[in-house]
Amino acid sequence: MSTATTRAPRVDWVDFAKGICIFFVVMLHTNNHTQHAMEGHGWLQHVVDFALPFRMPDFFLIAGLFLSNVINRPWRLYFDKKVVHFMYFYLLWAFIEFLLFDLRYELRGTPEDSAPLWQHFLSIFINPGTSLWFIYALPIFFVVTRLLKNVPWWLVFAVAAVLQSSHIFTGWTLPDQFALRYVYFFSGYIFAPYIFRIANWAIDNPRWALAYLALWGAMETYVVSQGWSQISGISLVLGYLGALAVIFVAGLCSKLPHMNWLRYLGEHSLVVYLGYYVAMSVLIKLLTPVIPDIGTAALLVTICSVAATIVMYRLANGSMLGFLYTRPEWAKLRQVAQPGSDAALAATSTVWKPATETQSDATTAAKGS
Repeated sequence: MSTATTRAPRVDWVDFAKGICIFFVVMLHTNNHTQHAMEGHGWLQHVVDFALPFRMPDFFLIAGLFLSNVINRPWRLYFDKKVVHFMYFYLLWAFIEFLLFDLRYELRGTPEDSAPLWQHFLSIFINPGTSLWFIYALPIFFVVTRLLKNVPWWLVFAVAAVLQSSHIFTGWTLPDQFALRYVYFFSGYIFAPYIFRIANWAIDNPRWALAYLALWGAMETYVVSQGWSQISGISLVLGYLGALAVIFVAGLCSKLPHMNWLRYLGEHSLVVYLGYYVAMSVLIKLLTPVIPDIGTAALLVTICSVAATIVMYRLANGSMLGFLYTRPEWAKLRQVAQPGSDAALAATSTVWKPATETQSDATTAAKGS
């Protein structure tokens, strides 16, 4: 593993930011399930509440950063990389969770809720209720952005901002999350040059970056404690301010070689996202009976769940279970070779042309998303 100082800062801070985000995502779900299992609330809930305004906004903003590098590719190639790729992993792991949890509870006669088993199965395809909704929604974001790429950016941005501030709730995951998150994804796409400049500025000016983080941390704590973080308009601003804070932290971490574990976590963020729910479900049963403090138990479950997903990946990689993390050839759309087309297409990109391309397997998919 190369040190952070020997890699391009652009790649480094993106990986560090993804590492921060995926850790907070796992923390959210492990904390909720641990508190449910232990029938109480712990101190980690305060950390979860603090991260709520920026956790998913920053994740979606990062997901849109490299989109301009591929948005002008032929539809077949674009659809394969940005839709089929993510849907393969979503359907595979959603079905695994269905077998491990919904079906198991049904066979034991103790369903988690009153909904029939067939409704749980259909929800995999039409209304994901699991934590995997992110990679279910992401292909929709890619397709919508491709369809709107010739529409004035300011118009798309304005409509997306209004949707976010409207707090639409239909009970259906896709429209609700699209309205709430698309503005950040589109911002990552359209404002990528400025985002990269800001990250590089933070790397070059650590004292000013730390000053911002101190002010932001105090403001974030106060606003969240007052219950204002979900108010229309305020939530949008907090999402951007928090995303900027994560970018600053990621930029500062990229200068610290001993923080490489966080970069590694970001590089494998999709691996963690796919497997943490399975790992968490086992670890909660193992750890909660022996750790009396709810907050401490939730934190340990979070850390161990993240570590377990990496172990699962390392064991599966190169074995007959490799299909869990690497999309097989049969699940790819066949492409027609067009020598030289990448350079020509890159030249037509009008927003941002990062110097590096990303790979398509699960270990690096989130970087190029």
